[in-house]
This record gives sequence, structure tokens and C-alpha cells, in this order.
Amino acid sequence: MPDYSLRIRRYSPETGEAPYWQEFGIELDGHRSVLDGILQARDREDGSIGIRCSCRAAICGSCGVRINGRPGLACHMHLNQAAASSRDGTITIEPMGNMPVLKDLITDMDAVHWKKIRRVTPWLLPDGDPPEREYIVPKESMVDVTQSMACIQCGACVSDCLSMEVDPEFIGPAALAKAYRFVGDPRDGQQFERLKDLSEDPHGIYDCTHCFNCIEACPKGVAPMSQIMRLRRIAGADHHIDDANNGHRHEQAFVSLVKQGGLLHEAELLPRSYAGDSWFAKFKPKAAAELVDSLPVITKAVMRGKVSPASALMGHKITDHKNLRRIFDTIEDKDERFELNLYIVQPDDEVPDDKAPAGDAHGAAGSSSPERSPNA
Repeated sequence: MPDYSLRIRRYSPETGEAPYWQEFGIELDGHRSVLDGILQARDREDGSIGIRCSCRAAICGSCGVRINGRPGLACHMHLNQAAASSRDGTITIEPMGNMPVLKDLITDMDAVHWKKIRRVTPWLLPDGDPPEREYIVPKESMVDVTQSMACIQCGACVSDCLSMEVDPEFIGPAALAKAYRFVGDPRDGQQFERLKDLSEDPHGIYDCTHCFNCIEACPKGVAPMSQIMRLRRIAGADHHIDDANNGHRHEQAFVSLVKQGGLLHEAELLPRSYAGDSWFAKFKPKAAAELVDSLPVITKAVMRGKVSPASALMGHKITDHKNLRRIFDTIEDKDERFELNLYIVQPDDEVPDDKAPAGDAHGAAGSSSPERSPNA
């Protein structure tokens, strides 16, 4: 009796037939990878199974697929883990989403993923003449971009991006994470131009919906959504880019409304997003036109009892939100933003003694180490 069962989604465009499912029994130990199972099925039962793979060590990113509906690397998932997470004990394997399928589990990454990577100009654009010797970059600057550099271009984040499902033109999490790698590099002289371009693009940094899917999908901890949020903060707070998509004003309105009342006031959010972060924004022509267009929506909500006329006009407020104010005061009193990425570790005195590396000279003095492996 086979040890595990694979249900693979098959598709051969040259046949003209619709995709279909095919099951295979494999005989492997549970600690072997899903990729090993696919390759055994191809070797013993059907040599036409299409799967892209190379290193088989979770380094190259070639074998990205969906396993039981979730994107990941086939070589990085054990068979027993995959079987335990399946609904009926059969491991379901299908190609990644948001990209055209060439054959079976092979997607056309050049048509989507690599096209979007090229969109963000993924190389340094320094100003002036090159130095006589090599560029000297501060260590902290390289640590800052190391997380985005850990991307292995597997496309898992692209596969699960909800924004790309709604808007296929969205630049996407992988490309925007790559964009931060150069925006955060002090050798690049086009930071403002890059951010201006990505802010003004209607499919750029403000097209992300904060769904966190890319963070959960990434096998290397790149956290693409976090890199997108950092691009937004630099564009708005540092370069004061007032984009045509109203993205920066929209974020400002969110923050100020929550700070003022403790809760979001939706009726105020729309005019402030279009005409500026002020109570008087609703009287400006651009905001007034948007308010008129939104009347059918709010009218339907009032008629269905989802909101009351008073709450729609006046909003909700927390009577006592001192603690919330204290959070804002603490953040706003800082001289500069303090951001940590995956490669910044906790102080050594928070690491259990039995897990501390041998020969650690820091002991429990509270010092911190600047870098660590993404898989640590």
C-alpha cells in the first residue's frame, strides 16, 4: 500500500483540454519532501508531469507550488506535514496563482513575476562619477536592506496576493520588496525619483490592501508587505510626496481621525483623503464631488440599519482614550523613526542560556547582535 497519495492538477495547453485532477500513490518516508513525491510519481507512473525544480534545498525558489491551497516550496514541505494539513489525507498540489500556467505545475513567471521585477528598475542608479575605489557602505545601512535581499524570487507572495487578484496590474509584493532594496541603499541617488514613480502609479505602493498574505506565504521571512509600508513612510513622511492617488492623504486621515476620536469616522475619511486632512476638506470641490457619488452607498446602509444617521454624520468616539493618546505622544516625541527588520535580534540577555551560541563573548550584558540568518 502506498505511503502517501498525491492529487496533482494537470494541464497541457497543447491538447486543448480543460485542467483536471490526477491521483498518484507514492512510497516514501514522511520526512521526505513533497517534491520528492512528485518526482517519484513522474519517474514511476507518468513521465509527462511538469514541475520546475533545481536545488532541492529551499535556495533557488524554482519549485514554488500550492500545497493544500497554500503557496510554498515543494522541496521545503515534508510529506507527513503536508498529509496532516490536508482535508482528507491526500496531498493536493496545484500551480501557483496569479500567473499563467504553462503545463501542470509550471507557471509563466516571465509574463508576470519577472515583468514586474523589471518595472521597479532593480539595479543601483548612483549620482555623479563613481569613486576611485569601492563604495563604502555603513554596516547599519546594509542590515536595513538585508531582509529584502533575502528574497529568492520563488513567487509565493505573488501567488497569494489578493490585490493582484483584483488588479492584475498591481506591481506586486515581490517587486516592491525588491524596490525597497534599492530605495534603502545609500549608494542609490534616485531615491526620490523611485518613490515618486511608485507613489504616482495607480498600481503602485498604495494599491496594497494590507492582507498579510505575502508575509505568511514567504518562505524566507522577507515580509514584502512590511517593505511596502516602509516605502510609503519614506515617500510621505520624508519626501512629502502628495500623490495623485490620494494614498498619503488617506493614511494621514486615518491616523488623525483615530487620534482625535479613538475610532475611525468614515464620513470624514473620504473628504480628507481627497482634499486634505482638515474638517473643512468636505467643502472643497474635489471632496464634495466624491461625497455626492457616495450618497447612494450610505443611503442604502442607513435603510438596512447597518448605520444610523447620527453615527454616519457624527461618527463614533471613545469617551476616554488617554491610553491611546499616550501611544501617539510616545511615537510622535521620537526624534526619528525606529524600525527593525527580521535581521535585528533581541538583546542577548533575553536568550536562554541553553540556546546561546558557544563562545558568546557578550554574556548577559544586554548587548545585541546586528544580524542573523533568515531561518534562525
